[in-house]
Amino acid sequence: MAAQRMVVIGGDAAGMSAASAARRGRGPDELEIVAFERGHFTSYSACGIPYWVGGDVTDRDALIARTPEEHRARDIGLRTRTEAVEIDLAGQRVRTRDLDAGTEDWTGFDQLVVATGARPVRPALPGIDAPGVHGVQTLDDGQALLDTLAATTGGHAVVVGAGYIGVEMAEALLKRGYEVTVLHRDEQPMATLDPDMGRLVHGAMDGLGITTVAGAEVTAIRTGADGRVRAVATADAEYPADVVVLGIGVEPETTLARAAGLPVGPHGGLLTDLSMRVRGHENVWAGGDCVEVLDLVSGATRHIALGTHANKHGQIIGANVSGGYAVFPGVVGTAVSKVCDLEIARTGLREKDARRAGLQFVSATIESTHSAGYYPGAALMTVKMLAERRTGRLLGVQIVGREGAAKRVDIAAVALTAGMTVERMTTLDLGYAPPFSPVWDPILVAARKATTAVRAAGW
Repeated sequence: MAAQRMVVIGGDAAGMSAASAARRGRGPDELEIVAFERGHFTSYSACGIPYWVGGDVTDRDALIARTPEEHRARDIGLRTRTEAVEIDLAGQRVRTRDLDAGTEDWTGFDQLVVATGARPVRPALPGIDAPGVHGVQTLDDGQALLDTLAATTGGHAVVVGAGYIGVEMAEALLKRGYEVTVLHRDEQPMATLDPDMGRLVHGAMDGLGITTVAGAEVTAIRTGADGRVRAVATADAEYPADVVVLGIGVEPETTLARAAGLPVGPHGGLLTDLSMRVRGHENVWAGGDCVEVLDLVSGATRHIALGTHANKHGQIIGANVSGGYAVFPGVVGTAVSKVCDLEIARTGLREKDARRAGLQFVSATIESTHSAGYYPGAALMTVKMLAERRTGRLLGVQIVGREGAAKRVDIAAVALTAGMTVERMTTLDLGYAPPFSPVWDPILVAARKATTAVRAAGW
């Protein structure tokens, strides 16, 4: 019996995790695996790019978990610099283009994995494609930015957007010695937080010497006589720029999938079942940044571009393609970041998410320290907790603080996944010693205050 063929579009976390897991489950005599990647690199940490640009990671190859050669040595037919340009579902084939030779070819499949990732939001503005303007999504993007920084003699950098990528790139450019301005449209930076928590991030960025401009709608990228970027214009100001980084966010890269008629959700991501099979298509799978996932708190689908999810999706797809059984039940929306020594974390719902879901809620905000107050180096953190008004069910947690703050969000992520109430959380048996926590951990203090708020609301 001839071997089946599994075709993978996308050579990073989800795609190559799927290929590797499928190969572990089925040998090359049973399953031929062909993967297409339009870039030069595979299986790398896109999340590490800001730290490579900033100099914390000095070797680009340290971000690569497995090279193309290593994948090929495991009997995976990986083709780099090859872009998929059409999916023919009826004919069960994919058309690809060799980006170096310019030639095109068709490859048939029995199983198809769509792992096309996400693309940086790039608004249609005058000058947006000028030399010196960069999105940062792939290793190739990171290398292009570093090449620009090496060739730039000026010292002004503008970051457009103040989400995770925006604040991380602001830090990276600050470390490179640039005078950094961050322009964003929202009331506060880090719109993934509620505005009162984003205000803390704003203050910290100002303290680091990063100029943060709220309510700034970029209208154009100004260029000089040489065609290169020289400034970024908003409705009422102009900011000098020798380099511009777009940190507006990302959106699912589903151009091919849409053209093929595959189903997408309200956020533009592919829709799958729990096994990561594309809905309505028996032999098509999808994972990573190009899909929408179930939010276990709100019950709606969300688009969350994180390598943690992408790797899990790939493992699940590979297990299922090779005859096993695995599912991805959903997420609670946990994410952490930092800007210099300020740590930022969130999980679950923000206030506007809860309102959108039709949930009534109470909130509680506390200040505490990451270690016992008397222990040397005890650093402040602020914890905000949301709970459902009638039931006391935990809905979300946000944390902003210094050392030891961000990873405390994992306690809340587990509590959210378990569907715990804030009152139940107050009895959690967390580790304690003065170097690591006060007697009452900040998460427990917030849970106590949230419990009081729920009771006061009439629970």
